[in-house]
Amino acid sequence: MPLSEHEQRLLDQMERALYAEDPKFATALEGTGLRTYTRRRVYLAVGGFVIGIGLLMGGMVVPDQIWVSVVGFLVMLGCAVFAVTGWRRGPAGQAQRPGPDAAPRRKAGMMDRVEQRWQRRRDEQTGGGF
Repeated sequence: MPLSEHEQRLLDQMERALYAEDPKFATALEGTGLRTYTRRRVYLAVGGFVIGIGLLMGGMVVPDQIWVSVVGFLVMLGCAVFAVTGWRRGPAGQAQRPGPDAAPRRKAGMMDRVEQRWQRRRDEQTGGGF
């Protein structure tokens, strides 16, 4: 059941007061945030990447075992993708709630940008004495 506007404002006010009074305690109550999630994901990816480099080099050293090098390269590639995709989005279960004074944002699509450019050109032409 969603909170009413009044309840949501009270909750936001209490949250701001808690942060102002004791920020260390407030961050401890938050649990794992986006930074912790991203940091852990990058550390895992770097560790896997190093293992991939080891496999790649090991496959080059051992004769007739080129498949080990291929596996090492694939591990490195997978870890790089894992790190980059973790950087772009947060945890699956955690909704990123904006602050109380943040306005909702919408990414401008290609058509929006084209329309804005078109409108700018029309404004320039009508304002330029044509």
